[in-house]
Amino acid sequence: MDDLLLKICMTLLLVVVFFLSLCSLKIFQSIILNKKQHEGIIKVEPPGTTGWPIIGETLDFVRANLKGTPEKFFFDRIQKYSSKVFKTSLLGETVTVLNGTGGNKLMFSSEYKLVTICWPVTAQKIVPTTAGVTSPSGLQESMNLRKKVYPSFLRRDTLQKYVGVMDSLARKHFDAHWDNKEEVIVYPLVKVFNFTLACRLFLSIEDDSRVNELLKLFNVVVDGIVSLPINLPGTPLNRGIKASKVIRKEFEKIVKQRMDQMRLFKGDEEKKMKKCLSSDASPSTLSPVSQPPAQDILSQMILFSDINDNPEDDEDTCADINDTANEKTPNKKKFMNETYIADLILSLIVAGYHTSSAVITVLMKYLVELPDVLHEVLHEQHEIAKSKASGDEWLNLNDIYKMKYSWNVVSEVLRLAPPLQGGYTEALTDFAYAGYFISKGMKLFWSGISSHMDPENFPDPEKFDPSRFQGNGPAPYTYVPFGGGAGMCPGYEYARVQILVFLHHVVRS
Repeated sequence: MDDLLLKICMTLLLVVVFFLSLCSLKIFQSIILNKKQHEGIIKVEPPGTTGWPIIGETLDFVRANLKGTPEKFFFDRIQKYSSKVFKTSLLGETVTVLNGTGGNKLMFSSEYKLVTICWPVTAQKIVPTTAGVTSPSGLQESMNLRKKVYPSFLRRDTLQKYVGVMDSLARKHFDAHWDNKEEVIVYPLVKVFNFTLACRLFLSIEDDSRVNELLKLFNVVVDGIVSLPINLPGTPLNRGIKASKVIRKEFEKIVKQRMDQMRLFKGDEEKKMKKCLSSDASPSTLSPVSQPPAQDILSQMILFSDINDNPEDDEDTCADINDTANEKTPNKKKFMNETYIADLILSLIVAGYHTSSAVITVLMKYLVELPDVLHEVLHEQHEIAKSKASGDEWLNLNDIYKMKYSWNVVSEVLRLAPPLQGGYTEALTDFAYAGYFISKGMKLFWSGISSHMDPENFPDPEKFDPSRFQGNGPAPYTYVPFGGGAGMCPGYEYARVQILVFLHHVVRS
């Protein structure tokens, strides 16, 4: 009897202990869950696969692009995982893809809060300074600096002075390569035009042989950026790094020479002013001692950098631009040195000539295939040409903004065939999106083409219809060929002018 009673007591004790343990576990889980829910974080990883080692799912991505249906890569996975958020691996990097307007909004409205723009690994290796690799505070400081610099020389009022130069170069280009030709291969010629234009506007390089040599190097750089991150002898990335070093060395030399020239010219101008004050002579009657520096984007960058070095002393802007240490403030850190400026120009030219060349080439294809669209573009461009006083009058910025239908056509090309399928960002903190856990440091990818080809955003998305961009145009975050928000492409206005000037001449030819 005693043994039976003991067994019953032991059993009851075990039940009580088990019950208390279970309650404790539930309470602990509840505390953790409440904490995570309070922080807005649910640790559910996005679905997906990284595919093959290094290659990942890059082959599928490339295959979809070669077939002219890049959106298929994204839509197939959205359907497979029943989610607009999925994990994949592209060009050697594991990324979480955020499709749709919700993903675009998160990427473009959360800059420096949840995410920040980042470069692909290949770009960081090829242009390390602007990617933040060699910057003291890393990528964040580099991105902040670029956002401060770009608007100073790529805004509308600055571009006004360059429209005539673009027009002049376009006329020469068409005289040499297009006029009286029965057949032309568009893409190589467009690349030559856009690169020649960039060399002239950024660096005042006009020698054709020098431009052609640089173009060969830039083509190698672009191939390296869009390659797998394998840095072995003979690989595209390895060749791209070597080509970049040659370009950067050449550009640094140009920047240093321009800094010296600007400093010398400023000194001569100050001497002239002192001489005028002492003799009551007019400055215009005195011959310049040194050649004035070229009025291009490089000169604007140097001036902008120097003003930020000496914000309270604008009269001294060029005098110390190339000094590694200012005598008045020996420990002062320079805003931008010649290496950073050279890399900045390299990055801008790569982004500008390559993408705009792709857009113009696809634009030409659609104009040939759609005679009604071509007719409307021709009519608009001929009206602008007739408004000029003579054949020698250059296009201006007002003419560019009169090309409304033409720009709607270009915009539809950008919707159907954006030169970039999307862009990279990096999570700055842990957060939850669409029920998935995004951890700090995770690489994210926003997809423009998946938004552009979504019938909810654009009915009958495969149809070429420029009228989509009349009036207020597409809804926010549905059309993102240039990114958006803080990540908006700084060269948007430059690209617009460049493409429309070319279009003006190609349809008239």
